[in-house]
Amino acid sequence: MIIADRKPIDDIYAMIKPFDKVLVVGCGGCVTVCLTGGERSVAVLAEQLRLKDNLEGGGRTFDEVTITRQCDAEYVETIRARAAEADVLLSMACGVGVNYMTEVLGDCITLPAMDTNCLAANIRAGEWAERCAACGNCMLEQTGGICPIARCSKSLMNGPCGGTQDGRCEVNPDLDCAWAKIVDRMDKLGRLDELTELSPPRDWSAARHGGPRRMIVEEALMDEDEGTDA
Repeated sequence: MIIADRKPIDDIYAMIKPFDKVLVVGCGGCVTVCLTGGERSVAVLAEQLRLKDNLEGGGRTFDEVTITRQCDAEYVETIRARAAEADVLLSMACGVGVNYMTEVLGDCITLPAMDTNCLAANIRAGEWAERCAACGNCMLEQTGGICPIARCSKSLMNGPCGGTQDGRCEVNPDLDCAWAKIVDRMDKLGRLDELTELSPPRDWSAARHGGPRRMIVEEALMDEDEGTDA
């Protein structure tokens, strides 16, 4: 899932200061699951902003709404009327939500209340850890299902760096060395000899280097001419 953390309250308040009517918009997707941007988080942020605004002597109003997903037009459309009544939308979704609400709602100003971090797995209650860099060119079949791009601090492709010690990362000793885990995993699978094959230079054209990415599933596309007269 996409992981996002809420920005500091002072930073958020500074963003909304030029506006009088603020609509705080939560998302029922990833940020709800990671406990940072769902309905409860929206209520907390809106109340904190009201209190801060009172202390600052402001007269702003803070409305609240949470939609199922900010990355789907059908859900964004449900708040179009409320958005039109506000001076600014304060999104508690990931950066995708901020971008897409801006796109769908047009003239409405949408500001980010969150910092989007990574694609992560839920390791335990209250803890998420990055497991994918969304590089667009997956090589997990070569590394026993452990991603060296996302989990190695240096994104090395052909084994650990010279600084790893006792299975710990040179960049951050609090982290396991991803390549130590890869070697252990491949050994357990009886595939250790496969790691002797060198990986070629990485083709980053499928990642951000090729510009904004998209996916089209042809069978899911609606035929615009379907149901119309010839």
